[in-house]
Amino acid sequence: MAYISLEGLTKRYGDHVAVEALELAVDKGEFISLLGPSGCGKTTTLQMIAGFVEPTAGRVMLDGAELNKVKPNRRGLGIVFQSYALFPHMTAAENVAFGLEMRDVSRAERDRRVAEALALVGLAGYADRYPKRMSGGQQQRVALARALVIKPSILLLDEPLSNLDAKLREEMQIELRSIQRSIGTTTILVTHDQSEAMALSDRIVVMNKGRVEQVARPDDAYARPASAFVANFLGKTNLLAGAVEQDADGPVVTVGGLRSPAPAGAVPGPHIIAVRPERLSLTSGPGISGSVKIRVFQGLHWLLQIDTEAGPVTHVRPNDGSPIPTEGQRVTLTFAAGDAAILPAGGAS
Repeated sequence: MAYISLEGLTKRYGDHVAVEALELAVDKGEFISLLGPSGCGKTTTLQMIAGFVEPTAGRVMLDGAELNKVKPNRRGLGIVFQSYALFPHMTAAENVAFGLEMRDVSRAERDRRVAEALALVGLAGYADRYPKRMSGGQQQRVALARALVIKPSILLLDEPLSNLDAKLREEMQIELRSIQRSIGTTTILVTHDQSEAMALSDRIVVMNKGRVEQVARPDDAYARPASAFVANFLGKTNLLAGAVEQDADGPVVTVGGLRSPAPAGAVPGPHIIAVRPERLSLTSGPGISGSVKIRVFQGLHWLLQIDTEAGPVTHVRPNDGSPIPTEGQRVTLTFAAGDAAILPAGGAS
């Protein structure tokens, strides 16, 4: 049985459906990210789990018990908000201790657990420092320690790294994942940053317009998107006009002059063929023909924009010393059979 279950979870505001019939099962110790653009319903979902928003329909289950009627402060959840929500008049240690005080934990036990929590997030020497004298990354660590010190059944993270600069955000991603793995707390993260979700998560839940588009491991969702939306949202992708045809040896994908084996069971007819830029390669044989429109040097690789018979294509070429096509040059592209996702035609929402 799943540790956390969202069963038909729905939230409506009048005629607007913020979250519609969401189904999700989370195992104990798992790190899950709710990922999607603004307005997709991910924060509303987190708030329903936390108890801050009452569902219109459906249930939140934790270890077999329904949480719908349990008050937020009785759910035993640790929450880290986007703003960190630290008390400015309290030291780091006092901020971390606040939840324990509300639970009437003894002073000796409180001091011990606060010291452990600060050490866990790398702030052992900052107990007496006030938030205004701490960097954004240090404040984020205090907020995380405050959430963890109560030993929550679930850790809920609402865009906790969005206020940090790019370098610090990357460092904190590694730190956060390391801490979560070391303590094994079941964690649900809300983010609009696909790189962050893929770096941190065991599985990602890609949401769009209140609905779940795909639940999968990050590498699976990236390589095998379930929809054009997922393909577009998770990094760069090429959505090419193609088709599946039945050949004597089985179904084949056709894109321009390229014919490649299709997965068993692929339905014949027009389709969108999704291929990542790094999965395309240049060929002297049959393939997708086109002309290089723009080439841009980006250090580790070259980025090529190519106008092809199947539509505009982005191709990434590694900077490995091999010749790079010039602007205006005719080229032919190909891809391996397992590197393309076959999506319904007209589904690029």
